[in-house]
Amino acid sequence: MALKVELKPGEKLLVGNCIITNADQRTRLFIDGRAPILREKDILTSETANTPAKRIYLAVQLMYIDDDIGPARETYFSLINDFVQAVPSSTEIVNQINNEILTGALYKALKAAQRLIEYEQDLLNHAPARRPGLPADDQGR
Repeated sequence: MALKVELKPGEKLLVGNCIITNADQRTRLFIDGRAPILREKDILTSETANTPAKRIYLAVQLMYIDDDIGPARETYFSLINDFVQAVPSSTEIVNQINNEILTGALYKALKAAQRLIEYEQDLLNHAPARRPGLPADDQGR
């Protein structure tokens, strides 16, 4: 069964190692075969991976695009270890990402990494604001 993708005018789509850019009208594509496929909105670059969870997502994205965990493996595990050490409550999501990677379900790992980004953002949104001019250990006084 083919994957159906609808693109908005000007929207980009990564298929394998190729970027497809839609023209000026809505388009529907049917894609058969096995190749990594990502919408423009789901693609991170080294410039846009500006938080720890986004850097993890980028490492998983590279694994998915290359269909190979080898080149990004060391970076990924270093990032994951640092993240779990800083945010132990993320362990459940991190375990899901790891399990998907180990079973070769790299697209599912990517989706789980998106949930990690959302979790990180939620934590940041609810973190107490620092008062300017005070050291971190004096913030609550």
